[in-house]
Amino acid sequence: MTVPTGTTPAADTTAVVDTGSTTELAVAAARKRRRRSRSFVSFAAPLVVLGIVIGLWYLVTYAILDEGRRFLMPAPHRVVTDGLLGSAAPSMWEALGRTTTVALTGLAIAAVIGIVWAVVMSQSRMMETALFPYAVVLQCIPILALVPLVGFWFGFGFSARVFVCVLIALFPIVSNTLFGLRSVDRQMRDLFALHHPSRLTVLRKLEFPAAMPAIFAGLRISAGLSVVGAIVGDFFFKQGNPGIGILIDNYRSRLQSEELFASIVLASLLGVAVFWLFGRLGNRIVGRWYQR
Repeated sequence: MTVPTGTTPAADTTAVVDTGSTTELAVAAARKRRRRSRSFVSFAAPLVVLGIVIGLWYLVTYAILDEGRRFLMPAPHRVVTDGLLGSAAPSMWEALGRTTTVALTGLAIAAVIGIVWAVVMSQSRMMETALFPYAVVLQCIPILALVPLVGFWFGFGFSARVFVCVLIALFPIVSNTLFGLRSVDRQMRDLFALHHPSRLTVLRKLEFPAAMPAIFAGLRISAGLSVVGAIVGDFFFKQGNPGIGILIDNYRSRLQSEELFASIVLASLLGVAVFWLFGRLGNRIVGRWYQR
C-alpha cells in the first residue's frame, strides 16, 4: 500500500491495547500467586511450629524424665487418648461450654462499658484526665485482693466469674478505643468543621469509622483476656456449675496428669478460637482498606 506524500501513517492502536491487557493480566496473576503464597505460609507455619512443640514434648517425656516421673508430663498421645477421648471428656466439654458462656458474657459487658467510657473521655481533655487513671487502677488491682468483696457483692457463682472477666478485659478496650477516637486526621476534622456538625454527627460519621481498626484490636486482646478471666474466676468462685478452671484445679490436686493437660489444651484452644473469631470479624467489618 502506498502512503501519499506529506501524510503520516496512522498508529496501530491494536498492539497498544493488546500490550496493556497483557500487562494487566500478568499483574493480576502475580497478585493471585502472592495471595496463595501468603495463605499457604499462614497455614503451614503454625503447623510446623506445632510439630516442633510436640517433638520437644516427646523428647522431654521419654528422654529427660525417667519412668517414675513421667506422670508430670505425659506424652501427647496419652493426653489425647486418656484425656480428650477418655471417660472425663464429656465433663470437659460441658465445662468448656460454661467457660465460653462466662467469657463471652464478660467480654460483651466489657465492650459496652469500655467503648462508652472511651467516648466520654474523647469529648474533652478534662474528662480524659479525670477518668483515665481509674481505668489504669482497675487494670492494676490484684484479683486476689478483691475476692472477699466480689463474693460479698455477687456471690461465688456465675455473676462473680463474669465480674472478673469484665475487670480483666476492660482496659484494652478503653485504651484502644480512646486511641482510635483521638487519631482522626486533622484535615478530616477541619473538613467536617466547615459544615458545623453536631458532636454526635462527628462521632458517628467521622470518629467511629476511623476508630474501628483500633476498637477491634482492643477486642481481640480482650477476647483472650476474657477467657483467662473466666478460668481465673473458676479458681476463686466455685459455686454453681463448674467451668474448665475448676476441672483444672481438681485434676491438679488429684495428680490426674492426662486430664489436666487435656483441659489446659482445651482452654488454650478456646482462647485461640475467640481471638481468631474477632480477628475475622474485624476484617469483615472494617474492610480491606485497613488490611496490611
